[in-house]
Amino acid sequence: MSYDDQVRHRSTFQQIYRCYPVSFIEKPHLEKGDKVIMPPSALDRLAFLQIDYPMLFELNNPSSGRVSHCGVLEFIADEGLIYLPYWMMENMLLHEGDIVQVKTASLSKGTYVKLQPHTKDFLDISNPKAILETTLRSFSCLTTGDTIMVAYNNKKYYIDIVEAKPSAAVSIIETDCEVDFAPPLDYKEPEKVAPSTLSNKRPPEVEEEPTKKIAKISPFTGAARRLDGKPSTQSDAPVSSPMLKQHQPETANGTSNSMSSSSTLHQRSGKLVFGSNVDQGSNEKSKTAPKDSRQELSQKVEEPKFQAFTGKKYSLKG
Repeated sequence: MSYDDQVRHRSTFQQIYRCYPVSFIEKPHLEKGDKVIMPPSALDRLAFLQIDYPMLFELNNPSSGRVSHCGVLEFIADEGLIYLPYWMMENMLLHEGDIVQVKTASLSKGTYVKLQPHTKDFLDISNPKAILETTLRSFSCLTTGDTIMVAYNNKKYYIDIVEAKPSAAVSIIETDCEVDFAPPLDYKEPEKVAPSTLSNKRPPEVEEEPTKKIAKISPFTGAARRLDGKPSTQSDAPVSSPMLKQHQPETANGTSNSMSSSSTLHQRSGKLVFGSNVDQGSNEKSKTAPKDSRQELSQKVEEPKFQAFTGKKYSLKG
């Protein structure tokens, strides 16, 4: 064995004990921390070793392989026994009287710890970080994978150690450590609506109004009136009514028939006829009339021409 190995062997404490909860020695207040009770023989041996203070220990369950870390409060236990907080025994899957290996450990000071509460009601406390800071004052170290217990208002809250820096197990004695919280285990994210359903729906204000039907304009639909103020003897029929046909002479040849029918077509195309505007309206309509219709109309029966100024005459002298 080399000199370094001899020094390392002399500075290492390693012992096997049977474990029991701290409630067996009427010290239930130790449940709020990670301190253990060891026998006096352990103190005698530790006094002759070159170890770091404060004294920290590694606990190992050989049957399950679970590992944790703790500090020591007193050396008053019976020989061959060690008393642990019950939450620590649960983490290591230890039962009363099981074998546990105890070994001294040197841990670096923690700079970052990420915690995850089991229930979201822990975050409903008015100041959860202050409660957690007060509770961790009773702890010497934290190990990734452990579950610690925080007691507040006669209620127990369990919190998982998710992450620790700069190593998996860190010392939290006289150190500034940043604490972060992960979402609680029972937290559920609100359900999100699928974007496809939203894209198919349009807001009411964006919906297009149905196109309104535009009514067709029918100009000059009123009744006829005389300029001298007397009641009209004619009905309210348009100018192209049969009454105008009575004053038109009949023609004998086919040429006149075609001209009269053509003029009649031009007259029927409008609603009102004012003097010389008849020719202008007939010219505009004749441009749009198809040639086939002209040929068909030329074969119809002759109709009389329109004669203007067919009313009664009056003298200005009275």
